[in-house]
Amino acid sequence: YKFVQDLHFFVTGGDDENELILDAVLQGFFDAVNLLLRNKVDKYEALENLDLILLCLDEIVDRGMILETDGNVIAGKVATSSVDPAAPLSEQTISQALALAREHLTRSLLS
Repeated sequence: YKFVQDLHFFVTGGDDENELILDAVLQGFFDAVNLLLRNKVDKYEALENLDLILLCLDEIVDRGMILETDGNVIAGKVATSSVDPAAPLSEQTISQALALAREHLTRSLLS
């Protein structure tokens, strides 16, 4: 676990999980959140930017599989707001996929 001001960060795993990997996940998650919140990690900022924090989790773990533990890479993927329409949906974040779907729906309604 990690405690910063008024927030607690936890990573849990089964008894057979490697503690060093879980620690790397926690550190990567915290580093990414810290970068995205510009070193202002507190309850208010976390609530205001909950979507970014949840996207960090989405970039780290998929169906129980750890995908990334580097905080800089995680924050970079979350921070990119441009949607590449040619990219497959599996490589887009949830918000990017929703933005693309909204754009397609708007186009179809206006035409």
